[in-house]
Amino acid sequence: MVGSATVKVTLAGRRPSSLPADDDHPYRSGPWRPQEREWDAEDLDVVGDLPDDLEGVYLRNTENPVRPPIKRYHPFDGDGMIHAVRFGGGRASYRNRFVRTTGLLAEEEAGRALWAGIAESPTLSCRPDGWGARGRMKDASSTDVVVHAGVALSSFWQCGDLYQLDPLTLADRGRASWDGAFPGPGVSAHARVDEHTGELLFFNYATTAPYLHYGVLDASRRVSHYVPVELPGPRLPHDLAFTEQFTILNDLPLFWDPDLIARDRYASRFHPELASRFGILPRHGPPESVRWFEAEPTYVLHWANAFEDGDEVVLDGFFQRCPEPSDVPDGGPPDRTFRFLGADVLGTTLHRWRFNLRTGRTTEHDLTGRCTEFGTINGRHRGRRHRYVYATVNQPGWFLMNGIVRHDTETGDEQEYRFPDGVFCSETAVAPRVGSTAEDDGYLVTITIDMARDRSTCAVFDARRVADGPLAAAALPERVSSGTHSFWAPAVDLPGW
Repeated sequence: MVGSATVKVTLAGRRPSSLPADDDHPYRSGPWRPQEREWDAEDLDVVGDLPDDLEGVYLRNTENPVRPPIKRYHPFDGDGMIHAVRFGGGRASYRNRFVRTTGLLAEEEAGRALWAGIAESPTLSCRPDGWGARGRMKDASSTDVVVHAGVALSSFWQCGDLYQLDPLTLADRGRASWDGAFPGPGVSAHARVDEHTGELLFFNYATTAPYLHYGVLDASRRVSHYVPVELPGPRLPHDLAFTEQFTILNDLPLFWDPDLIARDRYASRFHPELASRFGILPRHGPPESVRWFEAEPTYVLHWANAFEDGDEVVLDGFFQRCPEPSDVPDGGPPDRTFRFLGADVLGTTLHRWRFNLRTGRTTEHDLTGRCTEFGTINGRHRGRRHRYVYATVNQPGWFLMNGIVRHDTETGDEQEYRFPDGVFCSETAVAPRVGSTAEDDGYLVTITIDMARDRSTCAVFDARRVADGPLAAAALPERVSSGTHSFWAPAVDLPGW
């Protein structure tokens, strides 16, 4: 246990909020209460013993709004804030920074919201420019974060700029330009890093033909591949997966109503009469090399991983039993706008698809009967055969994570750890132990929110013994807001470590 006398906390910055002091919005209060302050904290207080062979940085993105919306707020609209917890030598340090997006700075200067959010029509009194696949939205860059070629990249869920930060200091490095080759439609959240090749695989989508583009950024941050992928119309892909040779894109039957798009309105509808379609193409292949496979209708927000098995491409992801819920359940937030946010309401389960490249046949089945989402794996196995998926369970009806499940996809065995009532966690990240070779020889890292104690910690679990609970927890200087995605960057991949 590290004593409190060693803690060094500095207030590094502050962005005063103009949100109401008595805010009762369900996703701007309680566990979603946003932060105004940016901290630097060294030698954090730790309960338990941090492993000496845990070396690297856990990064997490957070929707952290500063201004009231034009009309209606959705948690995906919040301004991006990156949290970085650095581990090494049995100690931990912490920094958090707002992502200095063009939208954040413009609204700061204006003192009010300038763009419509996801639950608002872009025809309201907002600026006519903006970002997003539908256009006229603010690029909050608050969805995802990855580290590629030693640079942290934050991203927006519906396509926008990639904002660059130093993964250790969180110093602002501006928008990615890729030597002038950054795509005009932007990049969607869930660009994926192949740790073996150093490549970043990305996509974007729009309401105009060809509707989807796919590309590859090489290890020197050069766009080595960028091609259109033809779709029947506007779609809402949220993630991609890849194997050693192939990339898997998707055309799923939940998408914007085309009749409403014509009237500049955007509402997604599920079309159960349509099949789910999966496009498999060689990683650097031309558009005509895409092969489409059909499967049961569903929607999938997040893929866990994909790999090759003989003639087959195997894909694991979170199949939704109810992609278009009619309402939130009792006990959930009192607004049906948020009915798409609870994993239990959507009925998500870890699912496996097999696409036979020789016969063209698709087979699929559930890997579990348990409802989980936000699955992560050991990054060294991304695109390669994996066995373990570490996912979260949610507070019923809410976009709040309150437990971690380890899925063994070979045996079906599951381990679960539930946090105490009123304690929530983040998407976990797998941190391989320094020098390890086995897939599950390492740690899980997550940020927690303890409502009763009004505090947050960064908790570390043994990846093999999730049900035992945290090995150690480092206290953060302030309670962190709930958020979305995370990333583990091992020390060996970080220049300046």
